[in-house]
Amino acid sequence: MKHKNLWAISLLIALLFSLAGCSSSDKNDGGPEQDPQKRCAVSDALTYKDSMDLTYAEEFAVDYFNEGGCLITVSDDRRYLVDRGDVPEAALKDLPEDVTVLKAPIADVYLAASASMDYFDSCGAIDSIRFSSLKASAWDIEDAGLSMEDGSILYAGKYSTPDYELLKSEGCKLAVENTMIYHTPEIIKTIESLGIPVFIDLASREGTPQGRMEWIKVYGLLTGKEKAAQKAFRAQEKEFLALEDAEAEASDDASPTVAYFSLRANETVSVRRANDYITSMIELAGGTYVFADLGKDDDSARATQVISMEEFYTTAKTADILIYNSTIGGEQTSLKKLLADAPVLKDCKAVKNGNVWCTTADLYQHSMGQGTFVRDLHNVFAGNDEKLTYLFKLQ
Repeated sequence: MKHKNLWAISLLIALLFSLAGCSSSDKNDGGPEQDPQKRCAVSDALTYKDSMDLTYAEEFAVDYFNEGGCLITVSDDRRYLVDRGDVPEAALKDLPEDVTVLKAPIADVYLAASASMDYFDSCGAIDSIRFSSLKASAWDIEDAGLSMEDGSILYAGKYSTPDYELLKSEGCKLAVENTMIYHTPEIIKTIESLGIPVFIDLASREGTPQGRMEWIKVYGLLTGKEKAAQKAFRAQEKEFLALEDAEAEASDDASPTVAYFSLRANETVSVRRANDYITSMIELAGGTYVFADLGKDDDSARATQVISMEEFYTTAKTADILIYNSTIGGEQTSLKKLLADAPVLKDCKAVKNGNVWCTTADLYQHSMGQGTFVRDLHNVFAGNDEKLTYLFKLQ
């Protein structure tokens, strides 16, 4: 396998992004204003002090004020003034319409962004959550399931059909949503009409797994668990940095080619696009993604693209490794079952060589497991299938 100097690649990418002036606004319609003084222009009673140190995340920024409190700015043009009891009363008056006040440390949260549970869990803040959009049986995160079983967390309906009466009567103080809520904007308005602020997590728009994980710093800030959040982030970040030293002796073998996919109805296939974080992880782990050019020149935030089975087969038939993404339709139970669903795959190189893998269905819940997953990928690419956490071979 041809091993890459991952640290050098990361530095080069960061340099190229800097020279090109790349920001969140390049990928989406909006983005955190790059001048913190302008970002923080929310009140004459508040003056900019400094900003949170972020290494990878591009979809949010955090700025602190001399007078107290801080401002979270995200790339959908929403801003959140975090008041830990230290924001001057004068600053809370006549705020711009795009600024929502969040009282911290937060409590009685309705978590509709299920992938964000791992952030709370990893920094020891699950007790901040009172309501869940998933039932106990749907949680793979142990503490989340146990908290629902003992009544500490209540089921309050799916993100698209929340139990407004329960949220109101039980004193919900914050609803945490993901980008799916944009499909039902009326729900945002209804929740806010109840006096419950809405925070929209945009971690899914981050182009790198490290950027996604860095969102734990937001939740550490909101729950008063900043140190624990930093510790959890560094622990997973080390997994990426360690790849630089893993089997450092390079060989002349080419990196394995990889197809990452899931099957859909009507003989269509969902694959990751060029700018998606999974594509980034495959490259970081030492593989070459066979659809690396798909959507490369498209600035939209879409992570996946649906293609025909014929188009998928044409590109993936010579791939060294096939990885089935189970987070949408569930885990494949066997290679036989996969081939029954898609018979054309039997002629793929990876199938003939017994190199077909499947992700665990709970992977999407483990937002802070990105480092572990990239290590799993690296081990599979290196031919080492022992002690894997989020991947298993289809037999």
